[in-house]
Amino acid sequence: MAIKLLSIPNKNGNFPLRFAKGHFATSHSHLNYYIDFTMSKHRLSEAREGAKILCSQIPFTQVIDTILCLDGTELLGACMASEFTRAGYTNMNSHRTIYVVSPEYTGGSQIIFRDNIAPMIVGKHVLVLAASISTGYTARSAIEAIRYYNGTSVGVCSIYAGVDKCEDMPVRSIYSKTDIPDYESHSAHDCPLCKAGIKIDGLVNSHGISSL
Repeated sequence: MAIKLLSIPNKNGNFPLRFAKGHFATSHSHLNYYIDFTMSKHRLSEAREGAKILCSQIPFTQVIDTILCLDGTELLGACMASEFTRAGYTNMNSHRTIYVVSPEYTGGSQIIFRDNIAPMIVGKHVLVLAASISTGYTARSAIEAIRYYNGTSVGVCSIYAGVDKCEDMPVRSIYSKTDIPDYESHSAHDCPLCKAGIKIDGLVNSHGISSL
């Protein structure tokens, strides 16, 4: 059975938040909402709008050399890079441009960067971009990888954020818990929906949802 999505408009532009309420499981948490980022990640007009909103929250003087895109947000990241460049944001790499990269994961879910990609991280000011930051687990892994490769994390941003900070950095987002006040994230062992005997409606990862 397909999940029925609801939506709320964003007051800053044409960038609606699409979601469904229920019982959903990710690889490391259980959620009472599924937030759908399909159009945000694959529709150019929507990605451009989201990029404008996110870029407006980042200080104009912030140096950004690289945008590390998690959760399949490469289109949004490219639009942000274009927006930063158009707006004249400072950047320090020799080409006066911004790199847009994606992480590669090992079998143990550790982030690595191949030799041809690593120079875009090493010694660079890296902005972490995610579709959703519910617990901060994925973003923290990205920050640890940037640190390991001797890069500098300069910010964390996402379409939706359920937390205000990650690694002592503010999480800048288009939507937050103020838009879905009853949004909850729990470990599988502490999930109140599981304890109440409520079946899981769908399995969620960065590609989307598989309903059960």
